[in-house]
Amino acid sequence: MQLTYLKTVLSHAEGISKITALSWSANSQKLAAVGADKVVHVFDESGERKDKFKTKAADPSSTQNYVVRSMAFSPDSTKLALAQSDNIVFVYRLGLEWGEKKSICNKFQQAASVTAMLWPKGRDQELVFATADGKVKLGVLKTNKPLTLYEHPDASYVTCMAARRDGNAVLSGHADSSLHVFYFDDGTGPAGTAKFAQHSCPPTAIAWGADALLVTGSDCKVTLYDNQGSMLQQIDFSNAADARDFTSAAFNPGGDVAVLGGFNCLTTCTFNAQAGLWEMAATKKIENLYSVTAMEWKADGSKLAVGSLCGGVELFDACLRRHRYKGAFEFTYVSKSQVIVKRLASGARIVLKSRFEHEVDRINVYQDRFLVANTAHTLMLGDMETCCLSEVSWETTGTEKYHFDNPQVCLVYNAGELSLVEYGQSDLLGSCRTEHVSPYLMSVRINAARGILAEEKKMAYLVDKQTVKVMDLLAGVVLATVSHGVKIDWLELNARATHLLFRDKKRQLHLFNIAKQERTTLLPYCSYVQWVPGSDVVVAQSRSNVCVWYSINAPDQQTVVAIKGDVENIERSSGKTEVLVDEARNMVSYVLDENLIDFGSALEEQDYDRAVDTLEPLEMTAETEAQWHQLAKAALEDGRLAIAERCYAAVGNIAKAHYLHQVNELSPSAEGGTNFMAQAKLAQLSKQWGVAEAVLLAQGRLEEAIHMYTQAYKWEDAIKVASRSSAAEAAALKRQHYQWLLETGQDEEAGRLKERDGDFVGAISHFLKGGRPGKAAQAVLAHPNNNYNSGLLDSIIATCTQAGLFEKAGSLYEYQQRWTDAKAAYKKGHVYRKALDLMRRQFPAEVVRLEEEWGDWLMSEHQVDAAINHFIEAGCSMKAVEAALAARQWQKAAAVLESQDQRTAAPFYNRIAAHFEQAQSLEEAERFYIKAGLARQAVDMYAGAGKWAAAHKVAMGYLSEQEVNEVYSQKACELEAEGKLREAEKMYCTIKQYDLAIGLYKQHSMWDQVIRLVSQHRKSQLAETHVDIAQQLQGEGAFKEAEKHFVEGGDWKGGVQMYRAAGMWEGSLRLAKAHGGALATKQVAFAWASSIEPEEGTQLLIKLGLLDSAIEYALESGAFAQAFQLCQAPAAQHKMADCHLKYAMYLEDEGRFNEAEEEFVQAGKPKEAIDMYCHQQDWPAALGVANRCDQPSIPTICALQGEAAAQRQSWAEAEGFFLRAKQPDLALVMYRKARLWEAALRIAEDYLPAKVTEVHSDIQNNMGSSKQSPEGQVARAKALERGRDWSGAIDAYLAITTQDTVDLDFLEGVWESAANIAMNNKKERIGEVVNTVAQRLVQNNRHEAAAELLQGIDDIHGAVKVYILCNNFDKARAVACTDPALKQYVEQQHTQHLLHNKNADGLANIGNATEAIEIYAQQGDWGKVHQLAEQAGPQSVIKYSVRHAKQKAQQGEVAEAAAVLAEYGASPEPANFELYKHIVGGVLALSHAEQSREGELSCKDFLWQLVQPVLSSAQGTDLPAKELARWWEAVHYTVLRRRCAESGMHSLAAKQATSLLRYIGAVPADKAFYEAGYANQEAGRLNMAFVFLNRYLDLTEAMDDPDAGPLENADFVDTDIPFDFTIPDVHFITEPMREEVRDKVLAMSMDQAVSQELSHRSCSECRASTYDASLACHSCHKVCEACCVSGYPIRREERAQGLSCPLPAVQSDWNEYITRFQTCPVTGIVQTPLL
Repeated sequence: MQLTYLKTVLSHAEGISKITALSWSANSQKLAAVGADKVVHVFDESGERKDKFKTKAADPSSTQNYVVRSMAFSPDSTKLALAQSDNIVFVYRLGLEWGEKKSICNKFQQAASVTAMLWPKGRDQELVFATADGKVKLGVLKTNKPLTLYEHPDASYVTCMAARRDGNAVLSGHADSSLHVFYFDDGTGPAGTAKFAQHSCPPTAIAWGADALLVTGSDCKVTLYDNQGSMLQQIDFSNAADARDFTSAAFNPGGDVAVLGGFNCLTTCTFNAQAGLWEMAATKKIENLYSVTAMEWKADGSKLAVGSLCGGVELFDACLRRHRYKGAFEFTYVSKSQVIVKRLASGARIVLKSRFEHEVDRINVYQDRFLVANTAHTLMLGDMETCCLSEVSWETTGTEKYHFDNPQVCLVYNAGELSLVEYGQSDLLGSCRTEHVSPYLMSVRINAARGILAEEKKMAYLVDKQTVKVMDLLAGVVLATVSHGVKIDWLELNARATHLLFRDKKRQLHLFNIAKQERTTLLPYCSYVQWVPGSDVVVAQSRSNVCVWYSINAPDQQTVVAIKGDVENIERSSGKTEVLVDEARNMVSYVLDENLIDFGSALEEQDYDRAVDTLEPLEMTAETEAQWHQLAKAALEDGRLAIAERCYAAVGNIAKAHYLHQVNELSPSAEGGTNFMAQAKLAQLSKQWGVAEAVLLAQGRLEEAIHMYTQAYKWEDAIKVASRSSAAEAAALKRQHYQWLLETGQDEEAGRLKERDGDFVGAISHFLKGGRPGKAAQAVLAHPNNNYNSGLLDSIIATCTQAGLFEKAGSLYEYQQRWTDAKAAYKKGHVYRKALDLMRRQFPAEVVRLEEEWGDWLMSEHQVDAAINHFIEAGCSMKAVEAALAARQWQKAAAVLESQDQRTAAPFYNRIAAHFEQAQSLEEAERFYIKAGLARQAVDMYAGAGKWAAAHKVAMGYLSEQEVNEVYSQKACELEAEGKLREAEKMYCTIKQYDLAIGLYKQHSMWDQVIRLVSQHRKSQLAETHVDIAQQLQGEGAFKEAEKHFVEGGDWKGGVQMYRAAGMWEGSLRLAKAHGGALATKQVAFAWASSIEPEEGTQLLIKLGLLDSAIEYALESGAFAQAFQLCQAPAAQHKMADCHLKYAMYLEDEGRFNEAEEEFVQAGKPKEAIDMYCHQQDWPAALGVANRCDQPSIPTICALQGEAAAQRQSWAEAEGFFLRAKQPDLALVMYRKARLWEAALRIAEDYLPAKVTEVHSDIQNNMGSSKQSPEGQVARAKALERGRDWSGAIDAYLAITTQDTVDLDFLEGVWESAANIAMNNKKERIGEVVNTVAQRLVQNNRHEAAAELLQGIDDIHGAVKVYILCNNFDKARAVACTDPALKQYVEQQHTQHLLHNKNADGLANIGNATEAIEIYAQQGDWGKVHQLAEQAGPQSVIKYSVRHAKQKAQQGEVAEAAAVLAEYGASPEPANFELYKHIVGGVLALSHAEQSREGELSCKDFLWQLVQPVLSSAQGTDLPAKELARWWEAVHYTVLRRRCAESGMHSLAAKQATSLLRYIGAVPADKAFYEAGYANQEAGRLNMAFVFLNRYLDLTEAMDDPDAGPLENADFVDTDIPFDFTIPDVHFITEPMREEVRDKVLAMSMDQAVSQELSHRSCSECRASTYDASLACHSCHKVCEACCVSGYPIRREERAQGLSCPLPAVQSDWNEYITRFQTCPVTGIVQTPLL
C-alpha cells in the first residue's frame, strides 16, 4: 500500500497544539478533529471544513482546564461522542445532513478522568469508555446510565483501547503493561472478561486487525498478538539510529495493513502470506510533522487522517492501485479485499468489500449499474442504485453468464445450472438446472412482508422446452410442474406469484393457477401479453384486438377492444394505466379501467370495504361480475359474512345471499362466531361436513346431524352418526340407503354396499350391471377364497377386456392360472410390471424380450427416462442410449456407450458433446468430442468460446498440423479484421506462422513490431527486413528513419544511395564516413564532385581534403578520364604515374594489351608489360618489350616458354627453350616427372653429368615399386616376361584385380595373358591359372570368355556349368551333346530355371504342358490355360473350366463364371454342386438394375449339360443331382419368362413367373413375388398380381425391420409356394420402384373389381378346388407333371411332348411358344407346333 499526501485540512500552529482525537463517520461523509483548543472541526470527505463547535466543560462554572481525550462517531453516523479529562463523556447529535441542529443528547458523568473511548460497530446505543482508575464502562444511551464492564484489580490507569472489527469485543491497555479484553454476548458465548496478555511495557497505542492485534509502547518495539493473546511476532525498531517510540497505530478497515505514527514518519506494516510474517513495507518521512498524536482511517479505507503535535491534520490517500473502467467508473483498491467503485459522472460511490477477506480479482460493471466481482472462493454482486451488496461462496470458472433483467435478483448461469442471488443477501436465493436462461423464459418474484401478507420469493422457469416448474425459493420446494405438449416461448408470474402466464410457439396463451394446479387457455392466438405492473390484470393482443382480464380468477370474463396496430407497451403512472399501440405512424393510447385494477390491490390487502366501494359504482359487466365473485369467495374464507352476502346479492345469487342472510341473523354481531347453528351452517356452505357434525354433536343435536347428512345424500356419514346411538336406526338407514341407490340407478354404490356386507356375488352383479367391471374384478381378487362360477369369471373378464381393463382381466386370468391368457392381457394393456412378474415365474425365457417391448412402449409414450433401464435389462444398448439422450441423461448415455465399439458410439458421443457445448460445459464437451473422433469440433468449440489455451491443447494432441494451422489462421484473420493485431499475432505465433504475423504488422506499417518479431523468430532475415523497411520508408520520404533501418540492416550503402538519389550529398557523405570508412568516403566524395562542373568538383575535393582519395577512388572504379583530369591539378601531379599504372592494369584486364603496354611503359613499369605478355603466352610481344626496355628478362621469358611447352607435352620444344634459357636442370626435372627415363638420362649425361647417378637410382626404384598403376604393373610383368620369369610374370598379371582398375576389357586381356603364358610356357600351372582366370571372369559377368577358356583346356563340365550359370542353355546343350548324362543334366536345369521364373511359354515350348497350364492359371491367363487344356484332353478342359469359374465366383463375377462353365463344360462331380448353386444363385440374386441375360442363359446351358442325364433317365435317384435339376428348372423358367415378356407374350410370361414362386430359395423371395406380380398385372390377372405384390410389400417391410415378426402366410396355405425361406438382405428394386409398387397395391386394394385371392383350378382326380399353379393337389395330393414351357401342371388330356424334347408340356402352351420361336424351349432344336 502507498500513502500519498492529499492535503492539509487543518493548518499547523507555531507551537505545540496537539490534536488529541480524530474520528471518521461510518458512512465516510464526515471527519471530526479536536485539538488542545477544545474546538471540534468537522470536515466533509474531501477535507473541506463544513462546521465547528466548541466543547463544554463538565462544570460550566469551573475553569476550562480539560482536554478531549477521545472522540468517536456512532455506527449510524448521526452522533459524536467526546471523552473529556474532566470526568465526563458527552454525546452530541449532529444528524446525517449538514446544517442540522446540534444538541447534547447524552452525557455520562464519572468519578475519575476519562482516558479512552470507542464506539463498537453495530452498537448504536452503546459506547465504551475507560477511566483513570482502571475501569472500563459501557454507556447506554437509552437509559443515559453507565455500566461497568470490568475493572483492573489494581486500578491501573487505562492508557489506550481498541475494539474488534465486528464490535463484539474491546481491549484495554493499562499502565502496568497488562492487556485485558471484554467479550460481549454475541450468541456464540456469554459475555465475560479476561486478561489478554502481559506486554513488555505500558502500551501507548493498540490496533485490532483482521487476525492480529498490534501493541506498541515506549520500547520502540511493535508486538503482534493473535486473537487468543499469544504473541505472533515482534518487530524491534530500537536498534535504528533515529529510533523513537510510536505514538499512534491504526489498522485499515480491511485489517491487513497497519500504519504506525512516530516522529516525522508514518510506517506501514503488511502481512506476507508466503512467509507468514508481518513486514515493514515502507516508512514515509515527513519533515516538521513531529509526533503523530492521532490517526483515523476513513471507513471505506481510501484515506488516512493524521493529527500531529503542532495541531495539523493531514489527509493521505491510501490505496494499492487505482484505474478507470471504460471511462465511466473508477476502481480504488484500498486493500486486497476492499475496492471503492466510483461513478465518474455523478460521483456516487459504493464500497465493495469481501466479508471473507478474500482478495478481489476482477470487477466488471454491467448496464452501468450492476457490479460483478470475483475472488478466489466467492462471487460479489452489487446494485449501485440501491447500494445493495451480496457475497456468496462461488468457485469461478470464467464461463458464467449474468442476467440483470430483474432489479432485485441477479441470475448467474454456469454449466447448465442457474443460481439466483438477491441483492443485499449473502446466501444463494436458490438454484435450478435449466438450459433456458432467456428473460422471457423465467420469472422471479420477490415480495417483502406487507400488512397481513407474508414474505414471498418464487420463481418459474423452463425445465425443458415443454415443461415449466414453479419453485418456492424460501421453502426450497416445487410448487407446481406444468407439462405442455408444445414448445413454450414466454412465461411470467404475476406480482403476487399466484398465477403463471405462458405462451407456446403456436401463439396460444395459457394461465396456470398455482394454488389450484389448474390450467386455462386464455387465447388461441396471442402476439403480445403482459401483466399490468403491480396488479393481477392481464393485457394481451390477439390479432386486431386487445383483450383485458381484470379478474384473473375468472378467465372466461374478458374485455375486448379493437385496435389497428400492435401493442408496444403498458404504462402505469399518476393513477392512470395506458396500453400504447403503434398504429402505423401514430402511437395511440388506450386507457384501462383503473377502478377495476385498483380492486385487485384492495383484495390483495384484504381491505374488503374498499373493494366493495370500488365495485359498487361500476356497471355490471362480465369483468365486474367476476370480481364480485372473487370478493365473495375471499370474504367468505375470511369470515366476513356481511361482505359475502353483499357480493352474492350483487351478482344475483339469491340462494347464497339468502342463506348467508339467515346465518347473519343467527349471529348478527359476531358473523357466525358464537351461535353453533350459524357455525354449522357456514361449515355446510363450505362443505366442511365434519366440522358441522362436530358442532351439532357437541350441542347434542344428533337428529339435526343425521338430517344434515341425509339432506346432502351422505348416507354413509348419516349411518355412522346413527350407529352411535341406535343400531336399529342405523339398520333402517342402511336399508333406506340401499333402496335409494337402487331407485336412483347407482348400481356401483349398491355393489360397494353389498361388498361391505360380505355378499360378494351380489356385489359383483351390481358392479357388472352398473358398467363397472373393474370393481367386479377387484371384488373377486380381494376375496379369492370364494368359489366363483367360471362362467361368472369369464363374463367379468370379457367385460373388462371390452372396457379396456386389461390389467384386471390379466389378474383374473392369473387367478384362474391361465398364464398365457394373463400374459397376453397384460401385454395388450401395457401392464408390463405385472407381465414381467408373471414371466419371471412362468415364462423366464421371454423376460428379455418383454423388457425391450416395455422400453419401446415407454418410448412411444414419451416416458424416456423410464425406458432406459428396461433397454439395459434387455441388452438393447443402442436403444438405451437413444432413450437416455431423449431424456437428456447425458452421463448415463455415455456410461452405456462405454461398452460399445468406437464406430457405433461415435455419433452418440457427438450428440452428447454438442449438448455439453451448448450448456457451456466445455471440458465435458471436449471429452466426448474426442471420444467421437471429432477433435476438430472440440477445437472450434474452444475457439468460439475464446479459450485458446484449451483449443491449442486439443489441437496439438489430436489434430494434424495442417488442421491446427487452418484453425489458428482463421481465428487470426478474424482478429485482424477486428483490429486486434496483438491477439492475431499470438494466433500466428502459436502455430509458428511467424511470417504471417510479420506480414500482419507490415500491412499496418508497424515497423517496430515487424522488427521485434523478425529478431525473435527470423534472425537470419533481420538485416533483409531492415533493408525492406528502409526502402519502404524511403519511398514515403522518411529519410531519417530509413537511414536508421539501412544502418541496422547492415546496408549503410543503401542509405548512402538514398541520400544520393535525393541530392542530399551531405547526408550521404556523413553516412559514408560513419560506416563505410575511407573507401566509402572516397566514393561519395568522387560522386559528389562528378555531379557538378569539373573545376567546381576539384575545388570541392580540395576543400574537403579528399582530392587524393577521390583520384584513388576514380582509379578503383575505372573512371580513368576523371582521374587523369583530377591529376592535372598542381596538387595532384604526383598521382599521374599511379594513374598510368592503374589504367594499364585496367587495359590488361580488358584484353587491350597493346594499349596496356604503352601505359605500363609510361608508368615506368616495362616488366609489368612483359609479365602481361608472358601470362598471355604472347612470347614474341614479350621478347619485343624485353629487347626494347628490359633485356635481362629475356632468359626468364625463354624458361616460361619452355614450361608452357612441357605442359603441352611438347618435350623436344620445351627442352630447346630450357637450353636457350641456359637452364638444363629444368629439362631434366621435366623428363623425370614424366618418367621419360631415356631422355632424362640423355640430358643428365649431356648437360648435368652429376645427376646421372640419381637418374639411374630413380629408374631402379620406379621399376621395383609395389604400389604402381595398372600400366606400371603390366610393364613390370612384361619385363619379367622378357626376362623369362614365367611364374613371376603370371603372378604379376594375376596380381592385377578389380581393386586396381574398373576397366574389365583391360583386366580380361591381362588375365588371358597370364593364361597364355601358363598354357605355352608353364603347363604344370595350366589348371590352376585357367580356373582362377575363369572364376574371375564369371565374377565379372564374362561368362562366355570363361567358358571358352575352360573349353580350351577340355574342361567340358566346367564350361557347361558356366553356360547354365548365365542361362545360355543352347550353348550348354551344344557343349554337352557328346555326353548323354551331361545333356540330361542341362535339360533338368533348364526346366528348373523355367519353373523358377514361371516361364509358362518356355515350358510349353519344351513340351511340359502340365506345369505350363498351372503357371498360366496362377497368372490368370485363362485363354492359354483353356488352349493347352484342350490339347491335354477333355478331363483337363473340365478341370480348369471349374477352377476358372470358381475364381470368377470368388471375385463376385458370377455371370462370367457361368459363361466359363457354359463354354468349357462343368464337372458332374457332386463336390462341385455347391459351387454351381452359388453361381446360379448369384446370377438369380442380381438386382433389377444388374440382371444379366447372358448370365442366365449361361447358367441354363451348363446346368443342362449336368442335369440332362438325370431328366432323361428314369433311374436317377441321386438327391444332389435332383437338387441341381431343381436349380436348372428355376433358371429355365427365368430365361423363358424374360424371352416371353420381351416378345409381348404376357400370358405365358405370367405363368412362368408364377411357376417360379415354387423355386423360392433358388430365386430370392422378393424378386420372385415382384416379377410374378408385375407379370400377372401385364397379363390382366389382377387378383394374382395383387396377392403377389402385397406379399412383396410384406417382404420389404420384413427386410427393413427384421424384428417386425413372422410374415402372414394365410394366402399361401394349400399351395406349393414355400413360406419357410430366408428373407433377402438386399432389395431387388430401388426405393422409388418400391414406392410405385405400394401405390399400385393401394390402387388395386381400393378397386372393388379386383378379387384379393389366388386363382384356383379343379383337381382332375378329386375335383377339389386347388391353387391354379400348384403341381400337387392339396386335398388328394395328386402330383402333376410340370409344363416345360409354362411350369403349370399338365392335365392328362393336355399333355404333349415335342420331337427330341425330353420334357412334356401343355399342348396349348407348347404351340404358342413354338409358333413364336420355332425352337424347343429345352434343347433349342427346331420344332413345329403339335396338332
